[in-house]
Amino acid sequence: MPGAIPPFAFVEGALDRAEFMRSDAARLDGLWPQARLLRLDADGRALAGPDGSAPDDLGAAYPGLRPEAVLLGVESGRAWFAAVDASVGAATARVDLRTAAADWPVREATAFAQARAVLHWRARHRHCGACGQPLRFERAGWLGRCDACAIEHYPRTDPAVIVAVSDGARLLLGRQAGWPPRRYSTLAGFVEPGETLEQTVMREVFEESAVRVRRCRYLASQPWPFPSSLMLGFVAEAEPDEPRPSDAELEDARWFTREEVGAALRGETRDSGLLLSPRLSISRWLVERWHAGESA
Repeated sequence: MPGAIPPFAFVEGALDRAEFMRSDAARLDGLWPQARLLRLDADGRALAGPDGSAPDDLGAAYPGLRPEAVLLGVESGRAWFAAVDASVGAATARVDLRTAAADWPVREATAFAQARAVLHWRARHRHCGACGQPLRFERAGWLGRCDACAIEHYPRTDPAVIVAVSDGARLLLGRQAGWPPRRYSTLAGFVEPGETLEQTVMREVFEESAVRVRRCRYLASQPWPFPSSLMLGFVAEAEPDEPRPSDAELEDARWFTREEVGAALRGETRDSGLLLSPRLSISRWLVERWHAGESA
């Protein structure tokens, strides 16, 4: 499916990020009154319509948020901004990102994911990591500058691999202790300094399950702002080792047959058997690709 948009969340409908206008304060001020504005609370939830629907707030209604607002991008000449709004009361409807991915229009959900990630970075990087002095934000919120030591700080994204591991006939899945009963997912882990993505796949799979990966192949990626990851999806071929899950990582890891995975994908295991990750995640898509015959 070359060129096709994968059917998981936070990819389709992305805005033009309009890098060229981030330093043009006068132009941004002119776009603000009619701009779409996504307001988030301090916990990263969107302030939504009364029924939880995607908001259609205009910048003109919130002049006090303009100084701290971050430019998300433009669509058909209209700017989109995001800002944390701490002034609203407890009665205001709030929607978390996973709910928005399921219920909101695609463009709004994708913009919400972008907003959540960059505002999380802003909230936790108010001071310079080198000298401790306050940062001054420029470029429409995408650059934190330290006037004391002249270091520039940019939003952080943490790369992580997520991988559908097969021994040729079966699929390796694991579960964490806090997940719903019978829920299993593909294995994942963060890239470490000085490590290639392929090395990360081999290390993480072995650390979490003691299964040895022979080869792997990259398929697709998904922004995962929980809070700031980029999931890099792989399919891998491994030895038919007996899984031995790491106590620190997984409660259980096991091989599932193609028939078991197929039944779960068709929704035939709601009362018993394997439960998979929801469709919003690249994990579910990787399982679907493996079941359709994708291999390393």
